[in-house]
Amino acid sequence: MTSDNSFGYTVIMIRTQISLSESDYKAAKREAKRLGISLAEFLRRTLRGALSVDTSKPWMKYAGMVESGDPNSSNNVDEIIYGQKD
Repeated sequence: MTSDNSFGYTVIMIRTQISLSESDYKAAKREAKRLGISLAEFLRRTLRGALSVDTSKPWMKYAGMVESGDPNSSNNVDEIIYGQKD
């Protein structure tokens, strides 16, 4: 048996339906396209940004975010998450 050092995880999503005005829908679609993501992902990210963060776990505000856009983010993780480097 060989190992490829990969791991799996399960993400449970709950499907929901919302109503948007035509102008909000078009604006959200445009922004999602500009970011190169789906409308659903854009709405998830927007919702995450609006929800309060558990300040006892500052890293949680980044949960589910795959990329920061900073190619050196792994070197700056304390600054990114905690706002400082020890």
